[in-house]
Amino acid sequence: MSKETVLKLLQDSRGGYVSGEGISAQLGITRAAVWKAVKGLQRDGYDIESRKSRGYRLMDAPDRLSETAIRARLGQVKLVGRTLVCFERIDSTNAYLKRAASEGVVDGTVAVADEQTGGRGRRGRSFQSPAGKGIYLSALLRPPVEPNRLLPITGYVAVAMCNAVERVAFVRPRIKWANDLVLGGRKLCGILTELSMEGESGALQYVIVGIGMNVAQTREDFAGELESIATSLNLETGREISRAALAAAMIEELDALYQALLRHRLTPYLEQYRADCLTIGQQVQLLWEDVHEKVLATGVDENLGLEVLRGNGAKDVIRTGEVSVRGLYGYVE
Repeated sequence: MSKETVLKLLQDSRGGYVSGEGISAQLGITRAAVWKAVKGLQRDGYDIESRKSRGYRLMDAPDRLSETAIRARLGQVKLVGRTLVCFERIDSTNAYLKRAASEGVVDGTVAVADEQTGGRGRRGRSFQSPAGKGIYLSALLRPPVEPNRLLPITGYVAVAMCNAVERVAFVRPRIKWANDLVLGGRKLCGILTELSMEGESGALQYVIVGIGMNVAQTREDFAGELESIATSLNLETGREISRAALAAAMIEELDALYQALLRHRLTPYLEQYRADCLTIGQQVQLLWEDVHEKVLATGVDENLGLEVLRGNGAKDVIRTGEVSVRGLYGYVE
C-alpha cells in the first residue's frame, strides 16, 4: 500500500517537492520504506526526481491501468473496488469474473484490463479492446435482491458512467437507449450486464457489469463501420484524459450506485436517466431480424423500458434484448 500512498502524496503536491521526512511522518513509515516505494514507482515507469535537501518530485506519470495508479486516485469505497485486480492483457474482464465467481470471489470485486483479446458486447458482438486506448472494467456484485429488481441496472450503470466522465473530463455524455454512452453523436462506451441464477430456486447468484470506455483512441483506430459510429474522450475533448483517474471515478460511481441499490434509493438514477437519454422524443427504428419499424420514442418507464408510439397510434413498451434501436439516419439520428 505504501506505493499507492506515496504516489498520491506526490500527485497532490502538483509538481512540487515533498521531503522524504515529510512523507515518512504523514504515512507513519520509515524513510527506508519511502525510498523503497519511490524506487518501485520508478520501476513502474513514473519519472520521479530526487534532490538532496528538497525531497521527491513527480515529473511525469505513465498512462497505466495498474492497481498502484488507480488506488492512488481512488477515494473511500464501501464495497465496489475494495478488491481490485488489474491485468495488462486478458480475454475479457467479464469472463475473468465469471471464472472467479465459482471460486467465491467477494462482493464488489473489480477487474480492470489494459487490453482484452475477447471483449464482447450485446448479442455476442465483439468489442474492440486495444492496448493503451480504453478502460475495460467489470464489477461482480452479489446483491441480496430478487432478480427482477435488476431489470434497469444496466441503464443505471450508464448514468453512473456519465457521472464519472463528467467528473474527470468535464463533459457529460448522453445515453442512447438502452445503455450506450454517446458523445458528439458517436458511441463512447458500451455496457454489458450478465446475471447468474440458481437453477432450482431462481435465486440470484451474482451479477457482473462490464464496461468498455473509449479514452485515447484516434480517428485512425476506428476502422470500417466503427469510423462513423465510435469516438473517444480524447477526440471529443481535445485533451489527454488520465485513464487511471477515470477508472477510479468509474469505480467510485459504481460503488455509489450499488449502495443506492441496496438501500432502495434508485429514484435519482431513474430521473437522471430520463434527463440523459437522447432517444426520448426522437423518431427511431426498431430492428429485429429483417423487420424495420419506425416509431416515436416518447419516454422510459420505471424499469427503463422504452415507451413508443407506433404509426397506427398504438402505444407500446420495448424491453432491452427484444429489439435494437437506431436513429433513422445512422447510429443516433
